[in-house]
Amino acid sequence: MTVKVSKPILNIREKLSELDKPTGVKGNELLRSDTAQDARNLIGAGRKNKFINGAMRISQRGSSHSLTADGDYSIDRIKHIVRGTHASTYTHSTDHPDGFNRSLKISPNSTYTPSGSDNASFQSFIEGQDLQDLQWGTSNPKSCTVSFYAKSGSQNNGHQYTFQIRSYKTNGDTNIKNFPFVVTTTWQRFSFVFTGDGNGDIADTSGNGFACLWNLDAGPDDITSQYTEWTTLNKFQCVLGQSHFQNNTSNEFYLTGVQVEVGDEATEFEHLSYAEDLRLCQRYYAIFHPTGQEQVYIENSGNASHSFINFPIPPGMRGEPSVELEGTWTGGGIHGGRTISAVSVQKVDNGGLSGTTHPGSMGRVSCRVTRDSSGTYTSGQIAHTDAWQDGAAWLAYESEL
Repeated sequence: MTVKVSKPILNIREKLSELDKPTGVKGNELLRSDTAQDARNLIGAGRKNKFINGAMRISQRGSSHSLTADGDYSIDRIKHIVRGTHASTYTHSTDHPDGFNRSLKISPNSTYTPSGSDNASFQSFIEGQDLQDLQWGTSNPKSCTVSFYAKSGSQNNGHQYTFQIRSYKTNGDTNIKNFPFVVTTTWQRFSFVFTGDGNGDIADTSGNGFACLWNLDAGPDDITSQYTEWTTLNKFQCVLGQSHFQNNTSNEFYLTGVQVEVGDEATEFEHLSYAEDLRLCQRYYAIFHPTGQEQVYIENSGNASHSFINFPIPPGMRGEPSVELEGTWTGGGIHGGRTISAVSVQKVDNGGLSGTTHPGSMGRVSCRVTRDSSGTYTSGQIAHTDAWQDGAAWLAYESEL
């Protein structure tokens, strides 16, 4: 006799999710994932924060900056914005929420009442090529979520400010969307979901993709209703109810824990090692310190301005950097009896100009060294100097957005 047995088809994932075990909501979602990508998205595997120096730990230019000019930088990746008058001091602060050790602190240097389209803001840029996974300008654009920790001083407790994203499109237009937020003297975490923009792409370049803007003050022309949808506009816009940060020099604004991530939920802040944070910042700003025994090439013994020295450009910079000579470069001696009277940058090359084949490669900086008339040299001779060692002088490379 033959016995035929039939069994119902089982969905193993569903049965596992029904087991009496503490899988939790996220565990059940993970069990029901259809693809490896779905599972990866759920557990947040891999790097997720597109904002560089979000923990505000890196400040290569120094710990305090009194800024008045539009476009000046303070701590790494933070750019001072002026429309009208905006004089503020940016400080690398040790005031922070739990889980962090640094923040950015801003306070006005003087009082000012903005008029017209005046703005007092600061911003940080994200390269367009690092935002292509958002798929904007397609039929399936992804949302992104911005989160950050902020607080005020006691004088401006309860102030309302505005956070805005400006996206940069391939055709040169910019789209904006903004959110108001209210600060108190207690650290708070704010989060805003920016829905994907199906009508506007993001330029796929090493140039501007996003500008993340904190608008602290504005004239009446730039305080309007909230932009709840992506709107083509090239302005800094504050939301109705905006407070005036520049009305008292005791006002303070603190910021840390900035995160920009794909998706419609603010997840736990992604902490990197100090080395990782620093290396990411050095794509835009880096420092090189000469040492002792630096070798100066005497090209022409009879011409005091015909001596040269080369220094390296670090790899991975966004483009060909501008180079500033900081510290004290003159007054020291060159072996053989002469004194350095001037040093100037002559040529910079790291393949970073538009159209070159190796952008971001290592390169060199050529500097002209002018010496006084004492001492004797031979054309083609190499003579060393110890004048720039131990932090006396350094080169600052800048390739900011």
